[in-house]
This record gives sequence, structure tokens and C-alpha cells, in this order.
Amino acid sequence: MEIPSSTIINQYIACQGPLPNTCPDFWQMTWEQGSSMVVMLTTQVERGRVTDHEATDITIPLHAGMSQWSRKSANLAALKESPEESRQLTQIQYIAWPDHGVPDDSSDFLDFVCLVRKKRAGREEPVVVHCSAGIGRTGVLITMETAMCLIECNQPVYPLDIVRTMRDQRAMMIQT
Repeated sequence: MEIPSSTIINQYIACQGPLPNTCPDFWQMTWEQGSSMVVMLTTQVERGRVTDHEATDITIPLHAGMSQWSRKSANLAALKESPEESRQLTQIQYIAWPDHGVPDDSSDFLDFVCLVRKKRAGREEPVVVHCSAGIGRTGVLITMETAMCLIECNQPVYPLDIVRTMRDQRAMMIQT
């Protein structure tokens, strides 16, 4: 998302969470696109179905956590045949937003968006953002971060324009 009157271009890969049959492809895409940050807006299981299949060959130990989100780091060396090729990956997960619902505390989600912005500062590579389908909560996070950038650049914020721009690139972004 390009921020007018600034040099800011926030790049995202909005996608569905990795499923058992797409997990290797998800991590391969993360590697190929040079991403070093994954934002997860779902729990691993929602409404009795897997929404985020955890890769068994990639260890992501918990470094720090809070009640509504956690931050994890991993080394993506497991994705490449050559062990000297590796990349640090930060995964940030927000768990207080149920599928087809709303967060209990909107200020908590705003704090989470601020955390994402802080962690991505200075990075040019795309940030992978996913929820269960990659169009609802994912779209809201991208809209929020884009709006915050516009405000900081003293630009007007038109949420519908942001959503339309996203929908030009990913159909059905933000259902309601």
C-alpha cells in the first residue's frame, strides 16, 4: 500500500493460514518473497477446524508473550537444502479476535497494530499477514496500518478507498 506524499510503501502478502496440505507451500512462499515477518490473526483451530497448521520441521520457540498476543522467532534454514542459507523470521500472533466476530477490546487490537508497525520499521520486504481465509481480519489489519501511516503523513484517511485498493489486489477483502 503506497502512502501518498511520502516514500512509504508497505508491502503485504495477504493469505489464508497454512493448512496441512498447503503448509510447505506457505513457508516456501515466505522464503521466496524474502519475508522475515508473519502476522497471524487466528488461533490454530477455530470452530473445530484447523486454520493454521504448524510446520513440524520448523521450530518456533516462544520468546515473549502477553495475554492477547505472542511473538515468536524462528530460523528458516529448514526450508533450504543448503544449511548455510537461513533467515530469521518473526511471527506475531493475535488471538483475541474470533472468526466472524470482533475483538473484545478494540484498543488492545490497536496496540497490536502498533506493535506490528514497530517490528516492521525499516523493512522493505513484504510482511505475510494471515487469518483463516486471509480476507477479513487480515484486511482490517492492513487497513489500520495504512490509515495510521496516512495520519502520520498528514494525509486524509478514506477507509473505503483503502479497502477498494486492497480488493483490486485480493478479492473480497474485508467482508463487512
